[in-house]
Amino acid sequence: MSQRVTSRSFLASHLRTRAAVLAAGMGVTAVVGAGIAAAADTTAAHSTSTTAKAVQTQADVQAKAAKTKATEAQKTTEVKKAAEVKKAAKPAQPAKKKAAWVDPVKKYTVSATYAQAGGMWQSAHSGQDFAVPNGTKVMATHGGTVVKAGGNGAGDGPAYGNAVVINHGNGMYSQYAHLSQVNVQPGQVVKTGQKIALSGNTGNSSGPHLHFEIRTGAHYGSAIDPVKFLRGKGVNF
Repeated sequence: MSQRVTSRSFLASHLRTRAAVLAAGMGVTAVVGAGIAAAADTTAAHSTSTTAKAVQTQADVQAKAAKTKATEAQKTTEVKKAAEVKKAAKPAQPAKKKAAWVDPVKKYTVSATYAQAGGMWQSAHSGQDFAVPNGTKVMATHGGTVVKAGGNGAGDGPAYGNAVVINHGNGMYSQYAHLSQVNVQPGQVVKTGQKIALSGNTGNSSGPHLHFEIRTGAHYGSAIDPVKFLRGKGVNF
């Protein structure tokens, strides 16, 4: 009788012990599961925070770059506007006025002068000689109308060789002599500096040069000092 009671008591105690162990095990599992869940939540939160921070950083960088670009564009615009204002404020330069009177030839050497005495002339020299190579371009010293042109001094005598006379108005004339070639004709209108002939050695001449006169009439005998006259017009010799 007593042996059966003891066995039953032992069995009941064993069952209670096993139940306690199982319960404890389930508690541990529950605790471990809760820990894992908490850790997972913490990791997800940390990941979300990191992503948000990265997005914000990128947004800040892009905003800064956009601001820098806008500032540079504004500076460029301001520089352009300043340049335009400066250009507009600068007074326009007046067009360079063309000379009213010019030398009849370029790159010359002044030789026989006005009123110079000499055996080559009937009286004093009536003009200014410019020593230049044969074939040098001869230009109208001022605009006007050709009144005489050709050989025999254009009517003033063989001593002048080939010659041209231009009427400039206001009672002033210019004469060009000893020419090798005449390129204008009577009645032709010429401009200041226009080619009218080529220099030469025709007529009473000791070498290639241009004989130049300023006259108060179209014919021989009305000459005045050409150098003094042209200097008064701003032409320097």
